[in-house]
Amino acid sequence: MTDFRNALLTSTVALVALLTVSAAFAQRVQETQQGDLAKIDIVEHLGDTIPMDLSFTSDEGQPVTLNDYFNKGKPVIVVLGYYQCPMLCNLVFNGLSEGVKGLGWTPGDRFEMVMVSINPRETAQLAAAKKANYVKQLGNPDAAKGWHFLVGDSVMSARLADAIGFKYFYDAENKQYAHPAAAYVLTEKGVISRYLYGIQFSPRDLKLSLLEASDGKIGSTADRLILY
Repeated sequence: MTDFRNALLTSTVALVALLTVSAAFAQRVQETQQGDLAKIDIVEHLGDTIPMDLSFTSDEGQPVTLNDYFNKGKPVIVVLGYYQCPMLCNLVFNGLSEGVKGLGWTPGDRFEMVMVSINPRETAQLAAAKKANYVKQLGNPDAAKGWHFLVGDSVMSARLADAIGFKYFYDAENKQYAHPAAAYVLTEKGVISRYLYGIQFSPRDLKLSLLEASDGKIGSTADRLILY
């Protein structure tokens, strides 16, 4: 009986120790997850001007700067993400494509669209393939002149992200970037006019935001819902 009690006591102590360790581990995991989520955010910089001298490579494989897409008398929609993103970026691109299709305006005529990859390993060939896919989805070949897909090194994309307030990080464990979902409407001078959050962009919201930016106006945030 004594041996049984000793075994029971030993098992109980071991179980308590295991539960204690498990609880501590779970707490550390939760704290780590919360810490990672805190790295994903959008900090609005309405009225600020993005740096125009940032250099990238276009979907045609040519060296460009952001200035090549501004100062043309038209507002610019900017989106940060990456082309091999497993889900969220595609949802943003799809939502933007559907919104522009409903808008009835051709990119390059009354506005420009610039997608910028935050993944320095992505190539111009990949950007070109992504562009071809979305131009086809729009059903308007003329959109190719105004919808641009850029790649570049991490320093340039990080500087643009910082200027816009796009907070992201690389998740080494899952080998992907964790980031929020939004589109940014800028004036022709590169001034941040409005933030459009989420993965769906109604033609009405796009039109009003573009008209607002065309007049050089700085909007306000009506609905701030950050997806990541």
